[in-house]
Amino acid sequence: MAVIKKVGVIGAGQMGNGIAHVAALAGFDVVLNDVSADRLKSGMATINGNLSRQVAKQVISEGAKAKAIGRITLTGTLDDLADCDLVIETAVEKEEVKRKIFHDLCAILKPEALIASDTSSISITRLASTTDRPERFIGIHFMNPVPLMELVELIRGIATDDSTFEAAKEFVAKLGKQVAVSEDFPAFIVNRILMPMINEAIYTLYEGVGNVEAIDAAMKLGAHHPMGPLELADFIGLDTCLSIMQVLHEGLADSKYRPCPLLVKYVEAGWLGRKTQRGFYDYRGPKPVPTR
Repeated sequence: MAVIKKVGVIGAGQMGNGIAHVAALAGFDVVLNDVSADRLKSGMATINGNLSRQVAKQVISEGAKAKAIGRITLTGTLDDLADCDLVIETAVEKEEVKRKIFHDLCAILKPEALIASDTSSISITRLASTTDRPERFIGIHFMNPVPLMELVELIRGIATDDSTFEAAKEFVAKLGKQVAVSEDFPAFIVNRILMPMINEAIYTLYEGVGNVEAIDAAMKLGAHHPMGPLELADFIGLDTCLSIMQVLHEGLADSKYRPCPLLVKYVEAGWLGRKTQRGFYDYRGPKPVPTR
């Protein structure tokens, strides 16, 4: 079984910096890569802030925080991932982007290294087939926000070796996370259930059954959800929600997965949720205000 000591993370956004955070805190050396120097700087600032919060809450010590930060190296080039034992890709949920990353990565990675994708919906078998090591490829899907969420979905492709699966399972355990094993079907387990619920909430808004506040209040107070579905959609990113619904719709060929036209409209407007300051809520003022 592969021994994982050094971990590469491709993408310094919300998921990537979270994975780098938990891996470094668990004692792994981490190389965090992004094509954008600004995203690397911002990602490291987020890691620093989140570790500081853990210190303030006495979850970790100041010494543990300092050691974790010391284990993280930032880079704008894939070449610096060459000696990693495991590389986790967290790029945008677009298959052509991921395929290009894997093509470039395989050219520099040592033969025994494992590759994982943090994809939330795309076929692991299909992504693995674009690499030179499908037997050493696996889906490791973290939940957002990574430092707080306990679950990780592990998804084997048709070619994934038992040794790759066992190494990934051991890696996730060292991070202090729980594993849910999913078959390689569109959107896996969590998003197969969650995204149609969010999409249905958007249909409920689209059809005028309730407004934004009523729908979110109904699910928070009536179903005891910690966040309403529209608030959660904004947190995830409406573009990500749309991508996953499109994967479900295309992959399962069932009309019940058709993305709501209102979701499409918001994405076309560039209203993607919290990250763009507007989605189903407007975040530009002192408190979020519903946009419908």
